[in-house]
Amino acid sequence: FGNRFFCAKTFTFSFFQAHLEKTEGDIKELSESAVNLKSNFLELTELKHVLEKTQAFFNEQDEANGLDTAHKALIPEDSQNISIRGRLGFVAGVINRERVPAFERMLWRISRGNVFLRQSEIEKPLEDPATGNEFHKTVFVAFFQGEQLKTRIKKVCAGFHASLYPCPSTLGERHDMLKGVRTRLEDLNLVLNQTRDHRLRVLVSVAKELQNWSIMVSKMKAIYHTLNFFNMDVTKKCLIGECWVPCKDIPVVQKSLADGSSACGSSIPSFLNVINTNEDPPTFNRTNKFTRGFQNLIDSYGVASYREANPGLYTIVTFPFLFAVMFGDCGHAIIMAAFGLWMILSEKKILAQKDKSEIFNIFFAGRYIIFLMGLFSFYTGFIYNDMFSKSLNIFRTRWYVNNSRFDPDSTATEFELLPKANYHGTPYFMGVDPVWQLAKNKIIFLNSFKMKLSIIFGVVHMIFGVCVSTFNYVHFKKYSSIILEFLPQLLLLIFLFLYLVVLMFMKWFMFSATLDGWLDKPVNKHGSSCAPSVLIYFINMMLMSETPPNEGCDMYMYEGQHTLQQILVFGALICIPTMLLGKPLHIMFTKKNKTPKPVNVSKKSPVFKLCNFIFLYTLVLFRIKPTGDINQGMELDEVPENRPEPNNSTHPEEEEEEEPISEVFIHQAIHTIEYTLSTISHTASYLRLWALSLAHAQLSEVLWSMLFNLGLVREGYVGVAFIYIFFGAWAIGTVAILVVMEGLSAFLHTLRLHWVEFMSKFYTGLGYAFQPFSFKNILEEEDAD
Repeated sequence: FGNRFFCAKTFTFSFFQAHLEKTEGDIKELSESAVNLKSNFLELTELKHVLEKTQAFFNEQDEANGLDTAHKALIPEDSQNISIRGRLGFVAGVINRERVPAFERMLWRISRGNVFLRQSEIEKPLEDPATGNEFHKTVFVAFFQGEQLKTRIKKVCAGFHASLYPCPSTLGERHDMLKGVRTRLEDLNLVLNQTRDHRLRVLVSVAKELQNWSIMVSKMKAIYHTLNFFNMDVTKKCLIGECWVPCKDIPVVQKSLADGSSACGSSIPSFLNVINTNEDPPTFNRTNKFTRGFQNLIDSYGVASYREANPGLYTIVTFPFLFAVMFGDCGHAIIMAAFGLWMILSEKKILAQKDKSEIFNIFFAGRYIIFLMGLFSFYTGFIYNDMFSKSLNIFRTRWYVNNSRFDPDSTATEFELLPKANYHGTPYFMGVDPVWQLAKNKIIFLNSFKMKLSIIFGVVHMIFGVCVSTFNYVHFKKYSSIILEFLPQLLLLIFLFLYLVVLMFMKWFMFSATLDGWLDKPVNKHGSSCAPSVLIYFINMMLMSETPPNEGCDMYMYEGQHTLQQILVFGALICIPTMLLGKPLHIMFTKKNKTPKPVNVSKKSPVFKLCNFIFLYTLVLFRIKPTGDINQGMELDEVPENRPEPNNSTHPEEEEEEEPISEVFIHQAIHTIEYTLSTISHTASYLRLWALSLAHAQLSEVLWSMLFNLGLVREGYVGVAFIYIFFGAWAIGTVAILVVMEGLSAFLHTLRLHWVEFMSKFYTGLGYAFQPFSFKNILEEEDAD
């Protein structure tokens, strides 16, 4: 249930909150102090520039009047100059550089041109104490005459947010003030550096603990969020919480409750009660890193209902195998298996990375699926004898060149292979004979071979899916459905399509090219020339017709075949009304005699049980000393108003009995029509195994002949360069088109075969997943956000 020390967390959270508040207060105090110091430093810096710039203004004016600034105090001033200078005043300050033109125009307008303005830009940008942004300012000195004009100038300066600073009128005073400002700036700069270092040390210490603090806060939020779902008992002395727990984990939860009670110092332990309920339990499938990817494929279709047969176990074998039938190539399989193996071996390193892309995360989650698909594809590629569109003559071919049929002087590279003219009589040891790579009738042979394999695998896969449905019928005690649904569905597949598969095997065993003999010998009834078309047999079986055989051949493969086929067709037709009417009539006849039974949930059979958690917070939260029986006043069977009423959908048969009989007939008619039509469409759907396998082989051959083969026809040094170039193009095309794109296509088709053709026979997927309280999942979700 997550953290076992719920009570102790109350004290931990209070201590942690106080520590965070203290740290926050220290950082705020340091930040405010730094802002104040920077503001003082900025003011002193601006004052320093004002004193320096105004001194330059006065020096220029004195030089213009013919006075020496250094000996100015030694030269007496006449009375006229003294009177004029006594009547003039000036204002000095700094203003933002972009506001200078508007500021200058405003001063000219308010004074009607009676203000003399001098300005000088500050070369080095200044820093804003609050934001830290840099900005440029300009020093100005405005000369005027009269106190009224002085007041107007100060109002304009205030409107343009200009900073005014005192500036002495004599040279000595200005020098003394500038010297004092520089001294204060040096001291203030030292204090600023010390403050910055101290704040940096505090922030570094906080940064080291920030990740741990974030995790602690997330855990505490999750704990208190879960505790908010608890209910208070009638005595308001304890909390009652209900949740689903796997049966195997009940001892773990009990131990956690005991540890939590002892950790918080409570004399009354928290305890757990198992209660019976009619609610549908969640579905929980225990998985590991190997099976998790396959289970995700199933859950993407729909989460299994509680105790429903889980196809994830069978998918571990069937999914990579059906994929390999479409992706059979040893070379491409090695690339795919190597990629999957690399992700498996490097999974710890990859899991530690935080900046993985979403597409790579999808591949990484299915690393074991990719690895198995590569291994299975290598096996099917070995059976197809196909490696980058080339065959390997490992066990030596069982065909030979018949000189009586081929011209020895011919330069042709492809020949038509006929069993009775070119076959030794013994098959290739394993897989497809490599000589078919050079045969003109290769496509005809491989089409027939792969098409039959697709039908065989499809029929076996569907029959297995129908058989899995018996587990659901037995578990949910729907025994009537075994007779009225399972058997008709199974017999329909057996009578029609499994018989088609049997005919394929009979054709392979009963007819052989070794019985043909030479071209000049008569036709043998069991030779390859008399091998019938299984598809024609099946069509004639459904249409109740016959097709005349070739000359010298039998019409049927065995005696009584026509009669047996008629029996199978009539048996398949009988299965349809059985599926249509059997279950509704059974429900209608048994509805009056059957009485509803109370729901009895065993304490041992379910995987999940609804558990009642009683957390006694008497000592910790309420500070009340308990008296009397601890169970006194606890109404465990009370259903709060905000909790949904129990759902009785655990027993499908009881739910079906509540439906009107007309709706039962309609639903059964829909299911019967769907299943009957799907037996044909689903069987044809498995032909995608043949189609994609053929397309994959042809694309591989096209890439070889159109790209890499062009680099092999050149000779000399030019040929080396051509091989290098065309090999690169062929390698890129192989990985991008044949491995990635074709692999994705085969993956999607395999997924469809499992979701639609296989799982539709027994799987409903109407449940909901079990979501346990997990700190790991909570932290992963926050990291993703």
